[in-house]
Amino acid sequence: MSSFYQLEFEKPLLELDRQIEEAEADLKRAGGVSPESSSPDALAIGSRVDALRARRAQTLIDVYSNLTAWEVVQVARHPKRPQTRDYIDLLCRDFCELHGDRRFGDDPAMVTGFARIGPHRVLIVGHQKGRTTQEKIACHFGCAHPEGYRKAMLKMKLAEKFRLPIITFVDTPGAYPGIGAEERGQAEAIAYNLREMSDLRTPILSVVIGEGGSGGALGIAVADRVAMMQYAWYSVISPEGCAAILWKQANKTTNTAAAESLKLTAADNLRLGIIDRVITEPVGAAHRDPAAAAKAIEQWILVSLPELERLNADELIARRYDRFRAMGAVTETASA
Repeated sequence: MSSFYQLEFEKPLLELDRQIEEAEADLKRAGGVSPESSSPDALAIGSRVDALRARRAQTLIDVYSNLTAWEVVQVARHPKRPQTRDYIDLLCRDFCELHGDRRFGDDPAMVTGFARIGPHRVLIVGHQKGRTTQEKIACHFGCAHPEGYRKAMLKMKLAEKFRLPIITFVDTPGAYPGIGAEERGQAEAIAYNLREMSDLRTPILSVVIGEGGSGGALGIAVADRVAMMQYAWYSVISPEGCAAILWKQANKTTNTAAAESLKLTAADNLRLGIIDRVITEPVGAAHRDPAAAAKAIEQWILVSLPELERLNADELIARRYDRFRAMGAVTETASA
């Protein structure tokens, strides 16, 4: 049960894991518990193992029910958290990947392709961070270059042509900020996507599955409906970036304060009207049960798509426009 990657707030769980492993080893040495023949010692150890497992299950629920905003960010960055390709494997049938932007090259940080989800034929677009060190370097740790955003838009236009819905998976700390990316028009590529996605004549669903950082996230998230996984984050800037600006340093204290101020959790985004749905994750977050997390996303997609497909294209675009125009609206009360 032990894991190399450990989150600070999971220490109570790690201690229980250690106790369970020791108790199971003791039980094995005692011959185990069987209905036919079990010694009193084995029965006692077996009861202790059951009690520890029940205690661990409850502790897991308690820990993940009281996460701070900064702890949510840490969960969203967990190295075992499912990524776009994981969800494609778990959700999709007949996935056919499409490459390249027909201008510069292919960006592995952006995955695109046609697939089937349930009875629906769709286009999949999503950020990919990579799992191994080599994959992470190749995918720029999920930070797409302009060719990634141009590839995404090129395939979205293709989906519009064939009247196929678009499903996007958002998982990026932000667009790649390197010199080469800027030289090739990073800001222009994202801005172009924002404009063109707002006018696509086909349904668009977007799910923030991990990190949703700034314009890098929004570049594929101008959708008719946007959902967030329970332990994802979505904000104009990362907590570290915000802390570095406001307090001139990023450490645990300033990162925690920044995360709270940014209102970046799924619950905050739902309350503020930025997203439409929070998708509940399995107990202990998606990295503990990727299949269950994928099932929850699939259920949301299968409910949402038929509702959007009943709308004609003009009504779809008008509602999408109104949805984003309504964000940030405030009511001022005249002072006496």
